Amino acid sequence: MSDTLVDFTPIKSITDRYDSADKEMVESAYSVAVVALKDYSRGNGRPFIEHPVGVATIVANELGLMPAAVTAVFLHEATRANALLLQEVTKKYPKEIIVMVEGLNNISTIRPKDTGLQAEVYRKLIISYSKDPRVALIKLADRLEIMRNLDIFPKSSVLRKNTETMLLYIPLAHQLGLYNIKSELEDIYFKYSDPENYRAITNKLLATEKDRERLVEEFVNPLKEKLAAAGIKYKFKVRTKTAYSIFKKMQKQNIPFEGVYDVFAIRFILKDILPDKQHEHAACWAVYSLVTEEYKPHVERLRDWLSVPKPNGYESLHITVENRDGVVLEVQIRTERMDDMAENGMASHWSYKGVKRVAGLDDWLSNVKKMLESTDFQPYSSDEYTALKDVFVFTPDGDLKQLPQGATVLDFAFSIHTNLGVKCSGARVNGKVYSIRDTLKTGDIVEIISSKNQKPSADWLNIVVSSKAKNRIKAKLKEEQGKRIKDGREILERRMKNWKIELTDDVFTKILHQFKLKTVGDLCELISDEKIDLLAIKNLLLPADSGEKEDVAGNNRDNKTKECKEPENGGIKQDGDYITISDKLNKVAVQMARCCNPIFGDDAFAFVSASGGTKIHRISCPNAARLIKNYPYRVQPVKWQRTGTTARFQCGLKVIAENDPSIGPAVMDLCTKQNASVRSYTLNERNNGGKYELIIELSISVGNNSHLDSVISAIKRLREVKNVLRTRG
Repeated sequence: MSDTLVDFTPIKSITDRYDSADKEMVESAYSVAVVALKDYSRGNGRPFIEHPVGVATIVANELGLMPAAVTAVFLHEATRANALLLQEVTKKYPKEIIVMVEGLNNISTIRPKDTGLQAEVYRKLIISYSKDPRVALIKLADRLEIMRNLDIFPKSSVLRKNTETMLLYIPLAHQLGLYNIKSELEDIYFKYSDPENYRAITNKLLATEKDRERLVEEFVNPLKEKLAAAGIKYKFKVRTKTAYSIFKKMQKQNIPFEGVYDVFAIRFILKDILPDKQHEHAACWAVYSLVTEEYKPHVERLRDWLSVPKPNGYESLHITVENRDGVVLEVQIRTERMDDMAENGMASHWSYKGVKRVAGLDDWLSNVKKMLESTDFQPYSSDEYTALKDVFVFTPDGDLKQLPQGATVLDFAFSIHTNLGVKCSGARVNGKVYSIRDTLKTGDIVEIISSKNQKPSADWLNIVVSSKAKNRIKAKLKEEQGKRIKDGREILERRMKNWKIELTDDVFTKILHQFKLKTVGDLCELISDEKIDLLAIKNLLLPADSGEKEDVAGNNRDNKTKECKEPENGGIKQDGDYITISDKLNKVAVQMARCCNPIFGDDAFAFVSASGGTKIHRISCPNAARLIKNYPYRVQPVKWQRTGTTARFQCGLKVIAENDPSIGPAVMDLCTKQNASVRSYTLNERNNGGKYELIIELSISVGNNSHLDSVISAIKRLREVKNVLRTRG
């Protein structure tokens, strides 16, 4: 322990009531905390020691727990900051204190991912870590101190703490009968979760304060003499509803602030009444008679909780009367014992908060433990809190996300990151699998399931409710559309070049008219999506020399010409000035030239060698010009004919991408999904002007050039890909 000089002024309000032994114990624990926390500060820059001092003050002065619990508060914070201290303090302090310290330390390690922020689960964890019931009470005091100082925390932390309070601590306070604490926590929660309505109600309460004071004075004055004449001793209180209680009633009854008749209640607390049913009830009904003699009662609003107390033990007589101006007022009549029970629940068993242990405290603590451990324990419903305008959900790591009511899994994914949103295929919510359409509720813990094959669709706009998600989906759809239009235009331009057709406005107009399209973008998008066959465009723009056109399958559409039958001489048939080649090729008689590796559908020519063999070359082949110039008599144009077979053609691709190691597997996987089997694959790194990029060279097998175009387009859509080039293969 340190010999550092410690100022005990901050805890004087606690220790002044203790005897010397208890005072020494609490001051010793405080000294340990001061030293251990000297380098720690709160969000506002103030020393962190102020937090345990605040908690200890609540524990001692508001909950009335004994010095051992106060000592545990300071040792808990000290050993959290320095775990090595636990062994040291274990030797010095009583076992009951160490048990509380260990329980508090264990509870402090609980995160939302451990509990699912479910009150029932949290309760069980508290029980498992709380061999002493005071641990649960100290945790409530700890949370109350935090909520009273919520302004010092960053916004993200405020949201988290506020939501935890609603889901965990308010229900716990309610169940333990700590109604004052519950009401205060509710009001703070309301202040931060719905600041607009909170300000509106508190401003109206402030504006009507003087009117309430006047009403109360006018109401009580005629009763003072009657109560004195009857020999009734009393304390007089005016209880104004909390902002949250008023809001709840406004929501439940669908009424404005002005429609809440019991914004405040006049309370008569009867003194010096023997604590038995006969005397207490008689005294309350006597006051009832005096009040109703003076003012008109609304009998239908009488609430007799004397004869039949509420299940939580609440006893009181509530009456509603009308003053001479017709204003409706609520009057509550109860004894001191009843009032203490109403304010503090079972904690009222030791109202006088003395230094010495009293039987009432032991009884109450015993009841707390029984309540926590009871299988009949019913967590306080938090549905009323979720009626507020937003929901609060958590990541598996405990990060809080605020979303509008009705938010779905997809909303949550986009709230984290756009890239996660566009790849979202579902989620695990509290361990259960949810679809992207399923809605979330406050307290849910959401783990997004993503798929690299997932793509956003226009339908997603009907799934999400948050403007953030809608805007990001729209932007992504527009981006994807732009990519498809670009890819489609590249495909069309490449084909038009092969066909030796200039892509003019007139050509576009002709194509758009043929396919009943409005814009060039629409055309290019359909080409990229393989919804328009390029052969149909070719037939439109390039009629055959004979005046014939190919249909979209490449077949002759002239009824006067006989249909080409499947040739028997290796897949080649002489048909006028053309060689018609089917996709059912005899590899011996007809070969695809290795210098350019043509595939079905390419603009090509046949070259017949001196030995009689035939090789098919692409028009763009580097050897084409030489062969056509030097051996024109051996060159014949080629027409492709589909036969319904599943022939495969090999070709090469060169992919230029960013230096991302994941791109290689992504390209391989994409080829597989496009039904283009990979025959060979190499990956190299190169320096391009100081920036490193990856060069992927692969050989794939495809069915035709349209198939190849779709593979190239798909690869180009990968974010990391800069360009895709066709090579020899």
